[in-house]
Amino acid sequence: MKFLTDEKLLIVGAAGMIGSNMVQTAAMLGLTPNICLYDIYEPGLKGVLAEMDHCAFPGVNLTATIDPDVAFKDAKYIISSGGAPRKEGMTREDLLKGNCQIAAEFGENIEKYCPDVKFVVVIFNPADVTALTALIRSGLKPEKLTSLAALDSTRLQEALAQEFGVQQCKVTGAHTYGGHGEAMAVFASKVLIDGKPLSECGLSAERFAEIKQHTIQGGSNIIKLRGRSSFQSPAYQAVKMIEAAMGGEPFTWPAGTYVKEGPWKNVMMAMPTLIDATGCHYSTPEGTPEEMAALEASYEHLCKMRDEIISLGIIPALSDWKKENPNL
Repeated sequence: MKFLTDEKLLIVGAAGMIGSNMVQTAAMLGLTPNICLYDIYEPGLKGVLAEMDHCAFPGVNLTATIDPDVAFKDAKYIISSGGAPRKEGMTREDLLKGNCQIAAEFGENIEKYCPDVKFVVVIFNPADVTALTALIRSGLKPEKLTSLAALDSTRLQEALAQEFGVQQCKVTGAHTYGGHGEAMAVFASKVLIDGKPLSECGLSAERFAEIKQHTIQGGSNIIKLRGRSSFQSPAYQAVKMIEAAMGGEPFTWPAGTYVKEGPWKNVMMAMPTLIDATGCHYSTPEGTPEEMAALEASYEHLCKMRDEIISLGIIPALSDWKKENPNL
């Protein structure tokens, strides 16, 4: 098998459902022969390693460890799903304190063991603030660390495809920006349904409001249907982000990125982004006045969560971020 790179890919939280799916996806896509599985739950980790070995991926060298020193050492690419999962009845925000404490330790491990890592994806909720916490604690440049936000957009795309009876890939421009949560901003003004503007497709405002709500509740719907939070879709999208960073096909779905200037700043939020071998690069969203107002409301929600983890002492005050991470 031909691999994109031979550099080390670390999967954090590999004993979980998202983590194990990421391992399998990375091996199937031929990203690198050097994949390390890390988790604090050793029995589950050993079970995942055994299953992956039973897949008999040609040329892939899988290792597993519960030791962060071994796991993070020389890692060049990292995906972390190492937080607590969301359960039925919970919002992403309900996980705030505990998962941000995990994210702080994750960032410190990066700074301690692999400060020259090339790209990091954080996918445990609430992803906007866990990724922000990890970025501050890691000392990395903002373009090297992102959060998974694409699922909100792919859920919107899927809902519109079902509505109009077209292949999902025939729906373009379906994007959500801002927070990965209940306050996400759903943008539809640039959506095309098989090349035709959504505004010309006869969709009523009432029906679109239902589709919008379905998108916002996409993760909750999966929990109700399957009895557990999403794991296959976040695993696939996160690995595709890493693939792009390794030099594969650029990743063009929105990613959670650190915004440092303009009307929205000092947060991690979904923006129009492109991930390639040079990192994650963002541009400014364009939309209707209503869409931009929704984005502003989403930004304000993110600021409240950011300020809450500051008040908890998990990250320093905004004025001290540069002391913690000179790249911010």
